[in-house]
Amino acid sequence: MLQSYEAIYDHGQVKWLGDRPPVEEARVIVTILRGNHSCSVRRVPSPRIAGKGRILGDILSPAAPADEWDCLK
Repeated sequence: MLQSYEAIYDHGQVKWLGDRPPVEEARVIVTILRGNHSCSVRRVPSPRIAGKGRILGDILSPAAPADEWDCLK
């Protein structure tokens, strides 16, 4: 069975952009994309945590009043 997994090869390391394949060892085919492609690693949360977070309070106001912040003085 053929499955695709997206990754970036950077200085001898493979950085997975999504889920990792569920294997310890595999033969791979590498496609080289030349040109102005961004090689930054895109962080994507695991789909296993989707819908499990809760907002417990006001997300717009700071947690502490501004007069308690040393950096503002």
